[in-house]
Amino acid sequence: MVLCEPHWDNHVPLPKLRPLQSRLLVALVGLICFINSYDGDFVFDDSEAIINNKDLNPATPLSSIWKNDFWGSHLSSNSSHKSYRPLTVLTFRLNYLLAGGLHPAGFHVLNIGLHCIISALMVDVLEILLAGPACDGRAKGLARAPRASLLAALFFAAHPVHTESVAGIVGRADLLCALFFQLSFLTYCRAFQGGDRSDRFSVSWIAVSLLLCPVAMLCKEQGITVLGVSAAFDILIVCNLNVYELTRNLLFGRKSPDQVRKGLLARLALLLVSGSLLLYVRWRIMGTGPPAFTDVDNPASFAETIFLRIVNYNYYYSLNAWLLLCPWWLCFDWSMGCVPLIKSAGDWRVVWPLLLWACFIGLIRQALCSPDSTKRRTLAFGVVLLVVPFLPASNLFFRVGFVIAERVLYLSTAGYCLILAYAVAHCCCRWRRHKTLLRAATLALLAMNVARCALRSQQWRSEQSLFASALSVCPLNAKVHYNVGKNLADRGSQDAAIQYYREAVRLHPKYVHAMNNLGNILKERNELQKAEELLSTAVHIQPDFAAAWMNLGIVQNSLKKFDEAEQSYWNAIKFRKKYPDCYYNLGRLYADLNRHVDALNAWRNATMLKPDHSLAWNNMVILLDNTGNLAQAELMGKEALKILPKDHTIMFSLANVLGKQEKYKESEGFFLNALKINPNAASCHGNLAVLYHRWGKLDLAKKHYELSLKLDPNAPGTKENYNMLKRKLEQHPRPAT
Repeated sequence: MVLCEPHWDNHVPLPKLRPLQSRLLVALVGLICFINSYDGDFVFDDSEAIINNKDLNPATPLSSIWKNDFWGSHLSSNSSHKSYRPLTVLTFRLNYLLAGGLHPAGFHVLNIGLHCIISALMVDVLEILLAGPACDGRAKGLARAPRASLLAALFFAAHPVHTESVAGIVGRADLLCALFFQLSFLTYCRAFQGGDRSDRFSVSWIAVSLLLCPVAMLCKEQGITVLGVSAAFDILIVCNLNVYELTRNLLFGRKSPDQVRKGLLARLALLLVSGSLLLYVRWRIMGTGPPAFTDVDNPASFAETIFLRIVNYNYYYSLNAWLLLCPWWLCFDWSMGCVPLIKSAGDWRVVWPLLLWACFIGLIRQALCSPDSTKRRTLAFGVVLLVVPFLPASNLFFRVGFVIAERVLYLSTAGYCLILAYAVAHCCCRWRRHKTLLRAATLALLAMNVARCALRSQQWRSEQSLFASALSVCPLNAKVHYNVGKNLADRGSQDAAIQYYREAVRLHPKYVHAMNNLGNILKERNELQKAEELLSTAVHIQPDFAAAWMNLGIVQNSLKKFDEAEQSYWNAIKFRKKYPDCYYNLGRLYADLNRHVDALNAWRNATMLKPDHSLAWNNMVILLDNTGNLAQAELMGKEALKILPKDHTIMFSLANVLGKQEKYKESEGFFLNALKINPNAASCHGNLAVLYHRWGKLDLAKKHYELSLKLDPNAPGTKENYNMLKRKLEQHPRPAT
């Protein structure tokens, strides 16, 4: 093993700092880049992975984290993405516990802190790749490639492509994976700090490294690639092998006993066995096999011929490379037409994969064949760090569920930054007369990246700004228009939302989720025929779309198509067994048809599946009240309040039931409790006034009639009851006291 300072380190246009100073500087730059995202909202995928993920709730058994995927679905479910990241979900749960709920600031602060730590550790990782681990105590605490590792780490800390991983809370998986990736690699390197021979190493440190690898995998599957980087480190630095010469010797039958040592072969075998075991365990965890993706998720995987698949995969690689080189056009989602498929060899875009491979082959040639050993090692590790962490997202081994995902480039960026730092130093060495100009250009590039990070993290602070920013980058992406429309609808801008939903359907005519949401808006605007047509189209395209079936049932119910509505509801339940909202709407249909027993059974199913389903409980109380089953209604209301003790609507309904049974005192208590929670409920004041009227407490009745009319002058029946009370008071005035 060779320990030396790269000769080009002195040409790097940065001052020489001690290791601690370098780490602090890099961490500070990482903090400056993304600090303005600390008070952002939950955006995009955060809603599914965090807000709607029951595994974060302390009431959910902790064991469920180990049984469910990243999004909270059971791994055996056909809808599961099979993304098994329990340690990442555990950190989300800790955030939830510490903040006392879903408050995004704590989630964001931890993400930013993790990026700063990873960026600081990158100084050590890159230093080892450039100069090898220290072999003696004299090297301890001294940076052997201080400028080069600092520059590359600064480029890494301030790369704008990291914004999705840092500012998006779901990116926590990439951050934790990167952290344990680094720790696994650094402990593997630590195994060789006892001497300068490749056959002398610490088994304990290698064992720790191998244990940290599955920890990285439990944060994100990409963590297994650290084994490949460790193997490359062993070959290129520990054993100082010239891969090109070794390959030639093996091909031409020349023996190389001095180069390939038993210690190396044993370690490589150990890494291979460990990796194979981890892959086997990971496959077993997936249970039902790999996840099922569609052509919407990854259209290149469904191209007509193998040739077109290969061409499109390589086109995706060139776009990923462009994001590293020029991270200006960034988008939260690159699917659904954002990157149109190459469908023939005559498409001009085939130039980009050809250019990518020309550059990549040239880079590999320099990494393998350069007479300069330092240059070979630097470029070789740049390629290794660039390519190996990216392999799980490359579609080479299995189909992935995206076209381009900026978050998967988090670790690969380190390889690119290492190559970029070498290129800067090489230019400074070759054009020494212009070193000042090159230093200024390097600092300008860093400053521009910091500014771009700050701007991009600002866009990630809210869904409104995030989705709007994508319109100029991917105007052909139906999902971008869908998300803009959804955000507008959530904010009450229905007219604008309709336009974006329609554009999403125009761009992608089979976009059933856009049809479903557009149908819902049209339903609310009472455009029932158009809503029925859209929702019918959606379920025709995707027959197992349960939500669309339920919404279609609601529309058909409103159109008095009761038989079709009932069938639509049952279709929804067929495709989603545990669907409390659908049972609730089915109960409403049965109630409209006077099928009271069926209605009660449907609502009871809703409350069994979702015990806090307030509407279902309240409707059961009201139905039992209206059908004269007052004793059952009372029991039902009290049962509901055990689960929902602060639900004022159930208190109101129960109070009405008790009043009809002449249990005036108990009824009064529930009315007053309901008014404490919702003091501006005109109907509650009006019904309490009726209770006092019957009870003979006429002054209190008058008071609450007046309060009800003040809140709602048109409250049905209240004015008539009030006038009746006034006539009674006039006819029978109370004696003065």
